[in-house]
Amino acid sequence: MVDLFDWDRFFTNIPQIVAYLPVTFKIVFYATLFGVILAMLVAVIRIKKIPILHQVAGIYVSFMRGTPMLVQLLVVFYGIPIVMQQLFNINVNRWDKIIFVYITYILNQGAFLSEIFRCSILAIPTGQLEAAYSVGLTQFQAFRRIILPQAVRVAVPSFGSDFIGLFQNTSLAFLIGVVDIMGRAKTIGTATKHVLEAYVFIAIFFIIISLLVKGAFYLLDKKLAYGR
Repeated sequence: MVDLFDWDRFFTNIPQIVAYLPVTFKIVFYATLFGVILAMLVAVIRIKKIPILHQVAGIYVSFMRGTPMLVQLLVVFYGIPIVMQQLFNINVNRWDKIIFVYITYILNQGAFLSEIFRCSILAIPTGQLEAAYSVGLTQFQAFRRIILPQAVRVAVPSFGSDFIGLFQNTSLAFLIGVVDIMGRAKTIGTATKHVLEAYVFIAIFFIIISLLVKGAFYLLDKKLAYGR
């Protein structure tokens, strides 16, 4: 029973796993940055109900929100090479596997965040927009000065929860061969025949990250709510 977990192995594994933290952080960074941009575009399309694009955006959001992240990752990993080869005669099999991870997580975040943004914008009473027009503001000015600040306040709690979920979902990237902290833990387990120590450290890491992110968004929400 003692051999199942050893503190010496636990602390020995830490530097080996921490060395791959940049891979996890890059996934989160690119997924958040480009996911927000994509989400804003999709949210605007759905709010404005632009013909054809509105229907396409609805199908995209429904698919990404209605399927597991693992399924999305496998569809992108195996589907994009086929599509690129059949439609454009481009061979992407030599692409780094991390690129497929970036694409998957960006698409996933774009769908989930678009609903958060859309609902936050629609939560603002339309009377405020009409009042802004009545004092001579353009549509863009009214959105930037009146709607957007309030929508951000509404979106912060949901965005924080989604961000925590994004961090946790990065643990799936190793399933297509990307060596992040989970991938490194797997290789350590394969080499040493002891996996528990590495996975316990990763569990502690995700708990700490979740608490830190939760605390940061709580402070942000509290700051934005000041004087409301």
